[in-house]
Amino acid sequence: MSSVKNELLAALAAELEKLVQGAGAQAAFESPKQAAHGDFACNSAMQLAKPLKMNPRALGEQLKAALEATPAFARWVAAIEIAGPGFLNLRLTPAAKQQVVRQVLQESLQYGKKPVGQSQVLVEFVSANPTGPLHVGHGRQAALGDAICNVLETQGLRVHREFYYNDAGVQIETLANSVQLRARGFKPGDAEWPEAAYNGDYIAEIAADFLAGKTVKADDRSFTASGQVEDRDSIRQFAVAYLRHEQDKDLQAFRLKFDEYYLESSLYTSGRVEATVKRLIDAGKTYEQDGALWLRTTDYGDDKDRVMRKTDGGYTYFVPDVAYHITKWERGYHKVVNIQGTDHHGTIARVRAGLQAADVGIPVGYPDYVLHTMVRVVKGGQEVKISKRAGSYVTLRDLIEWTSADAVRFFLLSRKPDTEYTFDIDLAVSKNNDNPVYYVQYAHARICSVLEAWGGDKSSLLEADLSPLDTPAAQALMLQLAKYPDMLTSAAQDFAPHDITFYLRELAASYHSYYDAERILVDDESVKKARLALVAATAQVLHNGLSVLGVSAPTKM
Repeated sequence: MSSVKNELLAALAAELEKLVQGAGAQAAFESPKQAAHGDFACNSAMQLAKPLKMNPRALGEQLKAALEATPAFARWVAAIEIAGPGFLNLRLTPAAKQQVVRQVLQESLQYGKKPVGQSQVLVEFVSANPTGPLHVGHGRQAALGDAICNVLETQGLRVHREFYYNDAGVQIETLANSVQLRARGFKPGDAEWPEAAYNGDYIAEIAADFLAGKTVKADDRSFTASGQVEDRDSIRQFAVAYLRHEQDKDLQAFRLKFDEYYLESSLYTSGRVEATVKRLIDAGKTYEQDGALWLRTTDYGDDKDRVMRKTDGGYTYFVPDVAYHITKWERGYHKVVNIQGTDHHGTIARVRAGLQAADVGIPVGYPDYVLHTMVRVVKGGQEVKISKRAGSYVTLRDLIEWTSADAVRFFLLSRKPDTEYTFDIDLAVSKNNDNPVYYVQYAHARICSVLEAWGGDKSSLLEADLSPLDTPAAQALMLQLAKYPDMLTSAAQDFAPHDITFYLRELAASYHSYYDAERILVDDESVKKARLALVAATAQVLHNGLSVLGVSAPTKM
């Protein structure tokens, strides 16, 4: 139906251009909030009434008459109604709505997608330091990041998935110390065990494998343990590789793979951090005070200036972030999206200020950020806070093992990222309509069972006469199918994969309503073929939408 909509938009643009030069570029349709108000709505008469010094309703009448005289509106629009102060409500003909069925069947997996272009975007997400298993907050970020990448790809963008982590610093030293203590035979609760040490069972597992001289391989590194308890450097490198391997297993269980792993330590060894600091000093954007080096971030909208280099000579954590983002820009990624927890909110102004102060041509507002809140996990009505293996939190792998990767992805994507979310384990494993992922997947499986019962060649449905699809239930379902491409475009622009979960639930509801209203495998061959074509198209869109979320579309349930 996109071709129909495009024809109507072109006709509307031509008529608006006749009224006011340049107005044609603003031609647009909205979806009425109530189905009873029609299929498309247009508020152009209200927008142009003031510059034309006309009553908006009178202008609406004039525009209505002009549009009705165009070939496109005469062919595809059954009626135009004027509502309120000048809204135009359009009711499409059944033939117009039926076009979407053939379009979906023809385009199949490509329905809703735009051709791949030259524009590229880097999406950085998860970026967990290798100091322990991935927790459910990382799971929310993984689901968000992968879905945002997928939806950006539907818009023709070339997407690069990047994982950035620190393999040095205080946290890594704490990890090495914890493993070394375990290797020496100490454990949490002993007098020798420091309060800051990591307490989970995984520390004991790392220590045992280190002493056994094992080799661990992660996607981005491999290391063989020396087995020597006093070899602190070997312990550190082995522990990092071990936990990166564990993270890889979590991500594989989540069906997620990154294009690149970027090490914070490389920013120091390559001299990029020092070069960035020098650039900021040379630009006159820094000053010395109280033995520290400060950046004038208030010049760029921050609420106060920020320390870059501490009195002990070490850099604060936003300094390598600035250096890292300069590398993103220099690598050609002029569109960058960072997905992080809301606890990183304060770094946004600092990083952007540093990038502006560095004066390397990076535009204001670079990079984009998507911030998400943490996740509460509830089981049997009680909050679950501790995983034995992690020691202090529920891991992503726990969540997947208790439910499924599909449920974890769909549930964690079903709310706006910045809203609190409670993951209900019992709901996620239930097989009823209250479980949103089950509800959507069941709609797809239900259609597959109908098509299997029919047993015909699905390619023959492309030639089906669609004119029998003129009932209210059929037309409501077709309108839902037609909304898919615009919904994807909006979700990509707003970094809002939750829009896809909302859409899929609405589409599944429309299908279930249609299934309840009309028998599909009827005796009349032409009616049966038309209805099979409609439900086959519905299954295709359900499959496509679930794929963007990284969720499977089962054929049986």
